[in-house]
Amino acid sequence: MRRVLLYFILLLACPWPLYAQKVLSIKLEATINPATADFIHRAIEVAQNERATCLLIHLNTPGGLLKSTRVIVSDILESPVPVVVYVSPGGAHAGSAGVFITMAAHIAAMAPGTNIGAAHPVTTQGEMDSIMSTKATNDAMAFIKSIAAKRGRNADWGAQAVRNSVSLTEAEALENNVINLVAGSEQELLNKIDGKQITVSTGTVSLNTKNATIHMLEMGWGEKMLNILSDPNVAYILFLLGLYGLLFELYSPGAIFPGVIGGICIILALYAMHTLPVNYAGLALIVFGVILFLLEIKIVSHGLLGIGGVISLLLGSMMLIRTDETWHVASLSLTVIITAVTISSLFFLFVIGMGLKAQRAKPAIGLEAMIGEIGQSLSELNPGGTVRMHGEIWKAISKTGLIAEGRKVVVTGFLNFTLQVEPYNEPSV
Repeated sequence: MRRVLLYFILLLACPWPLYAQKVLSIKLEATINPATADFIHRAIEVAQNERATCLLIHLNTPGGLLKSTRVIVSDILESPVPVVVYVSPGGAHAGSAGVFITMAAHIAAMAPGTNIGAAHPVTTQGEMDSIMSTKATNDAMAFIKSIAAKRGRNADWGAQAVRNSVSLTEAEALENNVINLVAGSEQELLNKIDGKQITVSTGTVSLNTKNATIHMLEMGWGEKMLNILSDPNVAYILFLLGLYGLLFELYSPGAIFPGVIGGICIILALYAMHTLPVNYAGLALIVFGVILFLLEIKIVSHGLLGIGGVISLLLGSMMLIRTDETWHVASLSLTVIITAVTISSLFFLFVIGMGLKAQRAKPAIGLEAMIGEIGQSLSELNPGGTVRMHGEIWKAISKTGLIAEGRKVVVTGFLNFTLQVEPYNEPSV
């Protein structure tokens, strides 16, 4: 009995994590943006609070924003919990920003059939000038060399990935000391790294992953929404829709629905643009272009204002995302720009224009509709009398003197309910 009691006391005295090790796992299959940076930052905090033995990041990304990449790399380098980056599943790619994140990990692994590389910084809409290109390339090279030096990885290859956009397969990456190991599955990876000594910001820890339970951490709804909004194309479309909705509400007060939807779209667009490298000169050009479209409707400019609106909207759209702070994935699609500019131009110049013309058209009912109509005098107008118009008998007064009975007359105006008429002359053939 004493022996059983002693075993029970020893069991209570032993730290529970030795019997229930945990690995926190997340999947990152998206571009690198503020949403993914926030997600990784939160995952590190959760892993620390739950005393996880490590954070496992399944990575598959074509790249993303440089600013967000720096935030992620900084979080990994300063993490109190070992971070394992696993480029997976087969066919996955750690490109551009993904190279920096993989090389910053305490342990970098790849699945068979994956590749890593092509980290050269490029612009969002075309080639940078030589000076800006050199500055961006040198900055990225220094960045990746510092990461490689911190983790004891191949800094020369990292520089080549930035300068010449070279890529490696998983086997080549292992051979060139870019990653630590190749694993065919998540469990195989955890078995291979079991017992490794890892130096983190708080000291050296030993990984106990062989029999650890894996807990998945999903993106929150806010992070998912920000991830979608961080796409420049989505932010651009939302901004235009919001702008048009608000303008339509101002043009036709009381419609309510366009104003509500427009306000929501504008708020979401501005929220997304806050996370993107927005060029506010481009934003101003877009707004100015829409204003020119409206002026084209109100002012007779023979198309000059409309042409100016198209040019302003096109240039503003192409300038909207600054080109010196991103890799190629954070770009505004030229197809989206051309489509949006075309639809906007047609909408303002034709649809709204035709609507305004319809508003200015001749009234179809009431006394105003009688102007220009042709009838027949039923009595002598000298100057007053009666006329027949559309089968109805109206009081009328002649504006040109005596009009004989039976003459055709044309309505030129009205006073109260009395028509003002003149003799109608048949057009000559």
